[in-house]
Amino acid sequence: MFAVQGVGVVAQYVKRARKKVPPFAGKPVSPHTFRHTTAVYLVAAGVDVTVIRSWLGHARLDTTNHYARASVDTKRKAFEKVGGASRPGQAPRWKRQADLMAWLDAL
Repeated sequence: MFAVQGVGVVAQYVKRARKKVPPFAGKPVSPHTFRHTTAVYLVAAGVDVTVIRSWLGHARLDTTNHYARASVDTKRKAFEKVGGASRPGQAPRWKRQADLMAWLDAL
């Protein structure tokens, strides 16, 4: 098992999490892990990256843009927003393809 990086409260929560979620046991965790995860969730929630940059203390927006990569869920939501706009009342063509939908669900 990897050693917990960092001390104090973070180490205590990581120890608890590893007991409750077995796949988590092999993952290295540091205070930066929490910082990174929080930034990714803020981006997914629609918080402007300039606000996240300020919160993280980054001098350059390029550094913060690392967190702004779209997740699979974010991409799906974007498809859903534009998918029905072209033909009201009918599912978009890509949504009617069972094999494609099964592949997307498996991601």
